[in-house]
Amino acid sequence: NYTTDTKSREENKKTLENLYGLSVDITKIRRLKEWVLLQDVAYVKEIAGILQEMGADGTTVASIIERCPEAILHTPAEINAQRALWQLVCQNEKQLIKLIEQFPESFFTTEYQQNQKANILFFQELGLKNNIITRFLTSAPNIFYNPVEKNKNVIETLQRNYLNLGGSEANMKIWILKLLSQNPFILLNTSTAIQENLEFLQKNYFTDQEVLQLLSKLKGFIFQLNSTTMQKSMLFSKNIFKCSDQELKQLVLKCPALLYYPVTVLEERLEGLLKEGISIAQIRETPMVLELTTQIVQYRIKKLSALGYDIKSGNLESLNGTKKDFEVTYGKIQSKKERPIFNPVAPLHIED
Repeated sequence: NYTTDTKSREENKKTLENLYGLSVDITKIRRLKEWVLLQDVAYVKEIAGILQEMGADGTTVASIIERCPEAILHTPAEINAQRALWQLVCQNEKQLIKLIEQFPESFFTTEYQQNQKANILFFQELGLKNNIITRFLTSAPNIFYNPVEKNKNVIETLQRNYLNLGGSEANMKIWILKLLSQNPFILLNTSTAIQENLEFLQKNYFTDQEVLQLLSKLKGFIFQLNSTTMQKSMLFSKNIFKCSDQELKQLVLKCPALLYYPVTVLEERLEGLLKEGISIAQIRETPMVLELTTQIVQYRIKKLSALGYDIKSGNLESLNGTKKDFEVTYGKIQSKKERPIFNPVAPLHIED
């Protein structure tokens, strides 16, 4: 633990000299985390030396320290242990230094080394590829801070439920790995929360097969929800679309966003669509359009209108999908508009 009481303390002159020697922009550190410069002990040269050993040049070392100043407060032993840990999943030191440069804070969080190591080994045993584990280390480091038993517990709960819902033993491993790689944050949930959410869906008349289908479509986001918000979102959709329980279930299977977006988000997106002259009937026909933000919908409608495509009179399929999907749809509409109409019975004017 480092003190953050900066009022009565002076900056450590030796730390400043060493940072100047590495061409580090000290004004950035003062602006970002001045308290680091006040500590009695810092390992500037040692940490820089370790990074250089791994292949970092002077500019890279300076950039890492500027973005994560607390790196210099760790002992060389801690950083070497972290280096050995990350090497379990990195192809080589060149890849490792690139990751440290991009995600210094993830690398320099050394308080949970035992948990990190146990979780890395567990994920490898589970069958996750090293490139996926490195992605987790950088973008979802919190999951490595859990004791490994907690993560194992969540995985076992998922496996048990997958089999109980009718999933096959043969497909279970692929399903779990896919779910984890799509959304590692499911590991931050408790086994109880996962169980409760699955039971909520079953109580709302989703069959086991439909629950499995939803789990795959939701990429694990269902486990970050709770039954209260899901209930409110479903009730909102039922009232807006004036549909029966069975019809609502089909809408949710088509568009899981109706389940996992809170009412405030659904209201805002619905309002945005209605302002564009789109009817509730059209939205009910293509509910997936609610997965898009209002800004994206407005941008796509504008682009299609410029081609003379009237979204109010057609279906909303052309608005749907990822950016890439939309570009493909837009391209097709554009080429159709530009293609000249060929009249097979018109005389051909051929000059001699």
